[in-house]
Amino acid sequence: MRDHRRLRRLVVDPTTTYLWTVRHRHGDGQPCRDVLTLSRDGVHTRIVFREGEGRYVGGGAYTHSGGVGDRHHHLNLHRPGTVRALVDEATRRGLLDSAGELDGWELFAAVVGR
Repeated sequence: MRDHRRLRRLVVDPTTTYLWTVRHRHGDGQPCRDVLTLSRDGVHTRIVFREGEGRYVGGGAYTHSGGVGDRHHHLNLHRPGTVRALVDEATRRGLLDSAGELDGWELFAAVVGR
């Protein structure tokens, strides 16, 4: 079995490499959430998928860790191709220039449309 919690490497081009990991989070009375953390040159960006109406995140009775989706589409955050698509979309929108937290659902439609 693979350890999905370890840091993994995503090489975007010869000068751009991200380290990434996926975690499932609970607590503070908030809904469950899956968090994709990207690190590059000391800058950490979290792409967060929060459970909500019509949206699910991994770790439930019918989903695997890192699985996020709605009633029609599903993404597996443990797949490098999915992470690359999220990085490409966030980069296209200029969202990876600084540290912080991004709402993964805002990127979801563009990524599943690829």
